[in-house]
Amino acid sequence: MCSTYGCSESAGVRVIDPARPDGHRRDHEHDREETAERTRTLLLEQEVLAKNDVRADRNRRWLAEREILALNLMSSPGAGKTTLLERTLRESESELPLSVIEGDQETLLDTDRLRAAGCSVVQINTGAGCHLDADMLAGGLSSLDPPRHSVVLVENVGNLVCPALFDLGEHDKVVIASVTEGENKPLKYPNMFRATDLVLLNKVDLLPHLDYDIGLFTRYAKRINPEIRVLPVSAKTGRGMLAWYDWLHLNIPVAA
Repeated sequence: MCSTYGCSESAGVRVIDPARPDGHRRDHEHDREETAERTRTLLLEQEVLAKNDVRADRNRRWLAEREILALNLMSSPGAGKTTLLERTLRESESELPLSVIEGDQETLLDTDRLRAAGCSVVQINTGAGCHLDADMLAGGLSSLDPPRHSVVLVENVGNLVCPALFDLGEHDKVVIASVTEGENKPLKYPNMFRATDLVLLNKVDLLPHLDYDIGLFTRYAKRINPEIRVLPVSAKTGRGMLAWYDWLHLNIPVAA
């Protein structure tokens, strides 16, 4: 497991040697020991995830009672989550009450940037942990105390693996991908793209300098998740950001 929990180092791992497609003989006793260890790991993960889901359901009810739209923003490091959040805060704050829960392993660097953009921010440092979980979000919401009928943007730890496993109680998951990462990201990280509702494909201002096919990326994403929506954006220039703001407006709960 990872140092937080829930991410097994061995469950589901396959070692593939293309030069030896038939594999090789192994010691049967060693195989039995490995199978028993995988079983124990799987049972522990199921227990941990079940506990997380209970807390996530509580978060979901808490948010719904207050008509708060919570979005779980996920990406690999360097995809531009924080820059995209900065621009979103600057350009949407007057129309949408926004606040942020910032997840990082260490430092307050991103929190300082977002606070400077004029936003209420709560930092969650996970130490060696590679993702946020529902308990962490509950603590963050308690400290943040967002107003009714508002939007909470949760910037998860930069990682395309572990955050996909953990329900936080959010309304939607949003993946920020980047054209600098290659078109095959959905195929390499299918759990992440299967779990998400929306992809913001960032840094499209760099397309003139790259050999990148947005259509191919979109086809790969829809192969994994036919319902997924891909919005090309540039957090640097603002290209495509209006479509993102429109999506936010459409999803925010309507005040009773």
